[in-house]
Amino acid sequence: MGSRNRDFVSEDLSGCYGSSTMKTFCNLIYLWILLAMPCAAETARLYVTNSADTTVSVIDPVTQKVVQVIDGIPKPHGVALSPDGKRVYVSSESERVLDVVDQQSGKITKKIAISGLPHNIAVTKDGGRVLVCIKSDPGVLDIVDTVALQKVRSIPMKGGLHNVYVTPDGKYAIVGSPAAHILTVIDLQTEQPAWEMKFDTAIHPVAIESGPDGSTSRLFVQLGYFHGFVVVDFATHKELTRIELPTEPKGFEAESLPEGTSHGIGINPDGKTLWVASASTRSVFVYSLPELKLLGSVATGVQPDWLSFSPDGKMVYVSNTEEGTVSFIARDGLKEVARIPVGHKPRRTASLLLP
Repeated sequence: MGSRNRDFVSEDLSGCYGSSTMKTFCNLIYLWILLAMPCAAETARLYVTNSADTTVSVIDPVTQKVVQVIDGIPKPHGVALSPDGKRVYVSSESERVLDVVDQQSGKITKKIAISGLPHNIAVTKDGGRVLVCIKSDPGVLDIVDTVALQKVRSIPMKGGLHNVYVTPDGKYAIVGSPAAHILTVIDLQTEQPAWEMKFDTAIHPVAIESGPDGSTSRLFVQLGYFHGFVVVDFATHKELTRIELPTEPKGFEAESLPEGTSHGIGINPDGKTLWVASASTRSVFVYSLPELKLLGSVATGVQPDWLSFSPDGKMVYVSNTEEGTVSFIARDGLKEVARIPVGHKPRRTASLLLP
């Protein structure tokens, strides 16, 4: 709180004098006013890769405007942020590198050579490694050291990789191979596969649910040609059920490829809801956790393809790939509050609370 506000409160309560009881009462009022006054708004940024462009759009969620454009990354795919907020990592499909960007200036400071065509990326909890999915055959997970700023290892996979995630407890990486139909869980301490699970079609995005102790409890896996998601028990490595999304509203089926009717899934930071994008209905569906009861849906732009959340979970960001926009959806009320133009074919998004 600024000194001007404190002076105002002090002047307003200047008549509090006399008995000790009155002084105590006035002090309590003073404390209540201080606590009730709003604090300065935290600064956040949303990063959006424009996959048919050379840019990453940076949005201020408060003003809901693009405040910076990172340029010089041909066909950007994945985006991830360092835990300290100082770096932005972006994978470039055209150059087959991992770009390191200074968060403040938006300038590229390093282009790190990797094994092949990159897709999605993730940063370990300690910020020491960037995990890079290599889509091109034979398929590996590249490990980039963030101190040396170079690739230090490649973990062989059974097919090209599309997505990678780090579990909330930081113990595992989860990667999916669309071509091999295999989901692999990697122990990040040993950097070796811990277990894998075969599906009947391509692996698409995955959401990770944590138990009360912070360990991973369930995975929600999107699959090619399936308008919904699969529920997997992490401990037993077993498929529990498959949940199909509603088919309403209709009329948008032609906007999505058959193998990508549902692409984009995530758990709100509050842990209470699962959000699932549907290109064929031009919507995002919301399910309660842990029950997986359908709570409602929100209309989006053309071909919702990826989603992420504000750090406090109050806002959901959905990239509308064929429209070149990002939908801002309010968690409370399930309502789209803004649709912001970005670059060509926006896909991955990542949210950062600035230090």
